[in-house]
Amino acid sequence: MLKRLGLQEATQIRPSVQNADGCFEARLQQRYVDLWCPGFDTLQVRTLASDLVLSDAHALELEIVLTMLAAPQIMTFKSVAQLESHIRVRVNIARAAAKTSLAFNTEAAERPSEYWQGDSETGFVIRQGVSLEEAIIAATQPEVTGRQYEFSCYRAAEYLVLLGLAEEAKLANPSYLQALEAQCRLAVPRADPFHTTYVYEYGRPENPIPMRYYVPGDRLWFKNPDDRSSDVKGFEGSWVFYLGGGLFSNFWRRDKPFDLTSKCLEIYHWRDGACLNSSGVLSMDESEVARQIELTRQSPEKLEAVMSKMMAYRDPAGVYANGGCIDSTREIPRSLF
Repeated sequence: MLKRLGLQEATQIRPSVQNADGCFEARLQQRYVDLWCPGFDTLQVRTLASDLVLSDAHALELEIVLTMLAAPQIMTFKSVAQLESHIRVRVNIARAAAKTSLAFNTEAAERPSEYWQGDSETGFVIRQGVSLEEAIIAATQPEVTGRQYEFSCYRAAEYLVLLGLAEEAKLANPSYLQALEAQCRLAVPRADPFHTTYVYEYGRPENPIPMRYYVPGDRLWFKNPDDRSSDVKGFEGSWVFYLGGGLFSNFWRRDKPFDLTSKCLEIYHWRDGACLNSSGVLSMDESEVARQIELTRQSPEKLEAVMSKMMAYRDPAGVYANGGCIDSTREIPRSLF
């Protein structure tokens, strides 16, 4: 894999210091970390390592492997096969997230009825005879049905992880796919059951991941650090995926993916869009948010001030003190085997 991607000469491989029983560690040589990911900043890696890009078909895989080799904390895999499977899942997730286009709604949800059926207790489940892969693609990629379906970003992010796992399992672990689809005919895993079974957190609040370190396929949370506007349902924060190339998913306008600055600006100016609607309910005026973003972009001093506030690790849940919007962890898909 390293040779195919042109990373063999840049990678140092040695026996693991944690386990000498046939295990090994692989990471970028420090001079290449400094050259391609200075300060664990992976947002510019495609530009800084542009001489490595083989083709569009392999660019995403290359970026995933390169950024994982430059990881600030150890990522552990039981075998090379497990590592290669993990990389393919990340490719699947990042590509699906880039294609996802949804209608934002926190009060209601829709799914294409040919693939999904509603259940009063468990929510939407996939129909008999329908694969999980085709059901999620139909619900998230409007080319299939000709329309967008209503989602929250939280639920959509869960679906895309399941899609990435299902696509890999179809090739690498059919029994895993069979069990996953059987589960999704009863209840699609969500919230805590999803978190404990299908993803794990990389990093910890006491040992945070560097703020500009991202690997394509990461699922992450940008917190709204403003107490008042975070009370607007759906604006507590934003679940996104890192797509690679310095860009983050935008489920509502997939043709306008976020970079880190635009994501921080959007969340910061939610405080300016929070208002009472005609029914006296706290709501979000997104046109005012857009107006304030543009005003900030026109002022280098204000832009710098906003970014300095937002580029700080977020406070814990329920705390609105001095934190910014950046999470200290990344969510990573668990292995299929």
